[in-house]
Amino acid sequence: MVGNSPVSVTGVGAMTPVGGDAASSWEGLLAGRSGVRPIEAEWAERLPVGVAAALPVDPASLLPRVQARKLDRGEQMALISAREAWEDAGAPEVEPERLAVVVGTGIGGLLTTLGQDDVFEESGVRRLSPFAVPMLMANGPAAWVSMELGAKGGARTPVSACASGAEALALGQDLIRAGRADVVVAGGVEACLHPFMLGAFAQMKALSTRSDDPAAVSRPFDVDRSGFVMGEGAGMVVLERAEFARARGARTYGSLAGSSVTSSAHHITASDTDGQVHAIGMALRDAGVDAADIGVVHAHATSTESGDVAEAEAVVRAVGGHPVVTATKSMTGHMLGASGAVGALVALLALRDGVLPATRNLARLDPRVALDVVRDEPRKGQWSAALANSFGFGGHNVSLVLTK
Repeated sequence: MVGNSPVSVTGVGAMTPVGGDAASSWEGLLAGRSGVRPIEAEWAERLPVGVAAALPVDPASLLPRVQARKLDRGEQMALISAREAWEDAGAPEVEPERLAVVVGTGIGGLLTTLGQDDVFEESGVRRLSPFAVPMLMANGPAAWVSMELGAKGGARTPVSACASGAEALALGQDLIRAGRADVVVAGGVEACLHPFMLGAFAQMKALSTRSDDPAAVSRPFDVDRSGFVMGEGAGMVVLERAEFARARGARTYGSLAGSSVTSSAHHITASDTDGQVHAIGMALRDAGVDAADIGVVHAHATSTESGDVAEAEAVVRAVGGHPVVTATKSMTGHMLGASGAVGALVALLALRDGVLPATRNLARLDPRVALDVVRDEPRKGQWSAALANSFGFGGHNVSLVLTK
């Protein structure tokens, strides 16, 4: 047992709408590049939503054709990003039973599920893919990554809506702290850019229906925000017991110092400021970090009217108004189950490089947001600790504290 000791982060990997890997994603965010584009598919004409944030590279093109055909798009993303993170960490030599995988997803293999249902309705059962079930399973990404790396310490899949990726990191931290693993590959993935999902979210008035200027649609904390933009992506990190990482001479990005996973028990979709305050406070206590030490906040901020204000109030109440805040969904859109893992990655890189990406499209800050939200240009500084928030439908709250 190692109690509440920090866990080292030794590798990162990502596929986002602004870059096909972690390095290009980070560069794209610092450059303020938007990954939001018009939906070119014919089915877009049937929807009130005309934009989305898709990957700039097809993950299937990065895998052998035979392997890609057996994997859902989300599984492809998870496998590619996990390989990147593993190689970035130096491919740690660890006993298989001491290596675990945790990959969260909010939706699972939706593209396979709906695609194969179309095949069934049009052509009958004999035309269904024999790989359909392992492709649609929500635990598929974690399972494939575990087999790729030979991880026998567990392959787990948190499903907590938009907090899934962040919860995966928190669970990975718990496994190491509890002495059940020395190394954990953890992260989140989502691939559900489909007319059904876009239509369903549009019906609940969560998505923006603006499309005249795609790059300007996602605008967290801005007075003129009108809903979120759906995206897709994956984010992975390699977590290690600090002593294990030191013993092998690993380079580290920083530490996952603390985390919290709570439930608001308030409303199936609405944000709950009190619940978020509780989650942030728990994460700070878990990390042994004072609120005054938090210099950076990666906000969940999706560009919805109520959600942005609720989180802003929660940060002020739990941490204060002093940290610099970024909302990178202004560029990536909302990657659902992947967003929390990518947010943690952004916070870590900001601490490492001493620079925080600006929030795109923030022309007029909502007066109810009493935060120092970075806009126009990236903010340079030296910070020792960061907070990354993720909140999901169902009242899921996850806060992560990362340290330099």
